[in-house]
This record gives sequence, C-alpha cells and structure tokens, in this order.
Amino acid sequence: MPETLAALLFAHVLADFVFQTNWMVAHKQHPKALAAHGAVVLVTAIVATGGISWGLLWLTAIHVAIDAIKARMKPRLAAFLIDQAAHLVTLAALALWQPDLWATGLWADLTPLPTLMLAAAGAILATRAGGFAIGFLMAPFAASLPDKISAESLPGAGRVIGQLERGLIFALVLLGQPEGVGLLIAAKSILRFGAVRDDRALSEYVIIGTLASFAWALLMAYATISGLGMLPPLGISPVTP
Repeated sequence: MPETLAALLFAHVLADFVFQTNWMVAHKQHPKALAAHGAVVLVTAIVATGGISWGLLWLTAIHVAIDAIKARMKPRLAAFLIDQAAHLVTLAALALWQPDLWATGLWADLTPLPTLMLAAAGAILATRAGGFAIGFLMAPFAASLPDKISAESLPGAGRVIGQLERGLIFALVLLGQPEGVGLLIAAKSILRFGAVRDDRALSEYVIIGTLASFAWALLMAYATISGLGMLPPLGISPVTP
C-alpha cells in the first residue's frame, strides 16, 4: 500500500501543480476545462502507477467533482486547503481499496521508484503548492498596500524567491541539516532589513510571508520524511557536519 499511495500522490501533485495550466484554473466552471484537467489527472495516475484500473477512473471522477465544487468557492486559503485535503482523502481511500495497484503495474520491479516519487511529490508540495498557499494567505495584506509592494519588487521576483527558499529548506531537512534553516532566516533578515526597516506595514507583510513560507516548507519536509520511513530506503545517508 505505501508504494501505491506514493505513486498516486506523485501523480496528483503533477496534475495539480505542474501540468495544470492557467487556462484550466481560470475556467474551472466550464465543462471543457474540467474535462481537460480530468484527462491530465487520469493520464498522470496511469503513468505513475504503471497500469489502468476502474479505481483510477473513479479517482478521476471524484477529483473533477471536488474541483467543480471548489470553483464555486471564493479563492481563499481555506478553500485551497479543503480542496487539497479532500483530494488526499480520495488518494488514501483508493490506496486502501486497491493496495496492489503498484505491485501489478509496469514499474513494480523498480523498488526505489516509489521512494523517489514521494520525495519529488514532497518537493513540489513544498515549492509550487506552497506558493499558492502563501499567495492566498497574503492576498488580503497585499490588497492594503499594493503600491508599496509593486514599488519594492521586480515582477514575479517574490514568487521565485519563495520557491527557492522553500526548496532550500526542504533539501536541508531531508539531508539532515535542519540547523541550516536558521542561517537561511538570518541571511534573509539581513538582506530585507534595509528595504523595510522604515515602513512598519511593509515590514509586517514581509515577516508574515517569510514565517508562513518557512513553516509550510518545514511541514512538508517533515511530512515527507515520515512517509519515506514507510518505503524502502535509497541508501543515501544524511549529511554530517
């Protein structure tokens, strides 16, 4: 079962955070967009598990139904988290229902592959999914100081910085060097100090965003480590100081 769940999770994050286009997201209330996204969900699940079954068709149908409901909700952090929680529940339910999906698939002999899939899924959740989560969290704050943010930032720079910092945190934790996160916090604080020290509102915005971004990355990293403990190890020892 852990191998099946790892493959399904990997397929899910690819479908939702890598292969889902902006057009699909913007037109989720239209059947064509939902059908296109559903096709991506099904294909990624088939490729990841190495086979096709009625369970994957069921998973796709539930995924589309959940997205159709979410499309009628306001785009807020709560809606995003509820949507992803519902998807995770369906993945776990399918893994319990058909635990041999991986064992009967084309990739069953590739023992390290589920471990790699889970690690990759965790990295995508930490970086890409984290960007959406933090974006929803910060949207109300950003609305109150749009001129200051646009004046202080290059277009898209904040998104790239956030993905890089969350990726570094994820890697540091998985490599057994969580103390490096403290150095990363110190470095970012020094770099940001001069830009925001005279503006309380902007400094508070940066602090909230930074802490939320770091917390998300840490949560995803330790959740990934917990999941990796149920799968065959890759034989990579943590880095020692």
